[in-house]
Amino acid sequence: MPKGSPADAAISNALKAFDPNDVHARWTAALERRENDPPGAITLARTLLEDVCKWILAEAGQEWAESDDLPVLYRKLAKVLKLAPDDVTEPVFKQILGSCQSIVESLGALRNKLGDAHSIGPKRARPAPRHAELSVNLSGSMATFLISTWQARQAENARAAAPATP
Repeated sequence: MPKGSPADAAISNALKAFDPNDVHARWTAALERRENDPPGAITLARTLLEDVCKWILAEAGQEWAESDDLPVLYRKLAKVLKLAPDDVTEPVFKQILGSCQSIVESLGALRNKLGDAHSIGPKRARPAPRHAELSVNLSGSMATFLISTWQARQAENARAAAPATP
């Protein structure tokens, strides 16, 4: 039986500080379902990222449509946060940020295949707790990265807007 990830508490604290109600509640529910409800945990992992993308886009004054799926939301947010691979020059960061985009897209696809948002049908694969743990952990890590990047960008903008001291 998985005991949880060492990162669970750090992610929980970051998400609670960002939004103690909706976003943190989604994270907590995903953690609780990893072992006994892997399809539900996978669905919540994807929804957590969707929540974070929408919250930050809204805080940034950016528009998004209800029909925007997770990859679209992430691409919009990556542009706002300057996290798109084209926004950086260092090759290793281009690679990492491209991989982050791939993770987000893959979590959306995994939710469609193994989550509980669609009928499982008679022949569909069934996720194990380890699949749920991977999905939830990746989602939590990405969510905290997006939040900390948003906070860093806000701090940069505040410093740039502050009057110079003599």
